[in-house]
Amino acid sequence: MSDVKITIREGGSLKVEGDVAIFDHEGNQLETNPDRPISLCRCGASANKPFCDGSHKSCGWDGTLA
Repeated sequence: MSDVKITIREGGSLKVEGDVAIFDHEGNQLETNPDRPISLCRCGASANKPFCDGSHKSCGWDGTLA
């Protein structure tokens, strides 16, 4: 794997860039493209977990507290 960069977005998701393997709770690898960044949910309200769908903008989640 090449270098991976994770950026904590203020009030939002975790931006992940690079070649990284992501697995669900059952051990199944999720599809990702190493050439495109992904955003991981921090608020828990996403309908597309573990990926961010922007729900943090309307669910009242405060990223400064998490």
